[in-house]
Amino acid sequence: MKILITGCNGQLGNEMQLLEKEYPQHEWLNTDVDELDITNQLAVEQFVAQNQIDGIVNCAAYTAVDKAEDNKELCTTLNTVAPSYLAAAVEKRGGWMVQVSTDYVFNGTKYTPYVETDTPCPDSVYGSTKLAGELGVSKFCKRVMIIRTAWLYSTFGNNFVKTMIRLGKEKAELGVIFDQIGTPTYARDLARVIMTAIEKGIKPGVYHYSNEGVISWYDFTKAIHRLAGITTCHVRPLHTSEYPTPAHRPHYSVLDKTKIKEAYGIEVPYWEESLKECIEKL
Repeated sequence: MKILITGCNGQLGNEMQLLEKEYPQHEWLNTDVDELDITNQLAVEQFVAQNQIDGIVNCAAYTAVDKAEDNKELCTTLNTVAPSYLAAAVEKRGGWMVQVSTDYVFNGTKYTPYVETDTPCPDSVYGSTKLAGELGVSKFCKRVMIIRTAWLYSTFGNNFVKTMIRLGKEKAELGVIFDQIGTPTYARDLARVIMTAIEKGIKPGVYHYSNEGVISWYDFTKAIHRLAGITTCHVRPLHTSEYPTPAHRPHYSVLDKTKIKEAYGIEVPYWEESLKECIEKL
């Protein structure tokens, strides 16, 4: 198969590229904005047709959650409009698409893990544009797999893990929110699941994926510092109200992964094991 990866310079896109050599039977076309502007409908149609693309993994997105509140137009273009262009183009080829989405499609007022059939209720520009993106790709492509994930980190790009390691080395004290609960996701693990789905055959629908376990940002930071050997920084718990942000964040965004585990016969790693693996690579 000829498979297009968009957003190849991001966290997930970079992890996908590292795994591609394990699947030499496919031809991988890795693109970012310099190679393909996915907000340009004509460019997308031409690229997909000329390169005879069989499938698309869309790793591109506007993910600056707080900035999105003031940049609604750009956020909508990248998270809603562009994925629809990709979906429509690959549908013409009779192909498939993997669209990566987010826990932010929920407002986080539940206290049990979110399942795929829960009604989305986004409470931020970012969440709303990602939900609209889900609806768009589903409308334009029959064989589309939507994977909602949460708290993504890797050795690439900017993310919470790398920020907490840097701040832990720079500061004597750090305040971190303890009343937002979720599950971190190592982008390498998510990339592996996408590869498994491609190999076993894309089963259309919405799926949830993060690592196993439940944790707060405060506990996550404590674990990051422990595994990174940082002992000089005191981490204290903060209420969300003590750290106001432009965008509302879900207080509880744990995702139930039963569906994807059963559909693809996968085991999901525990968050701390994956965090340890990532920090060792850093």
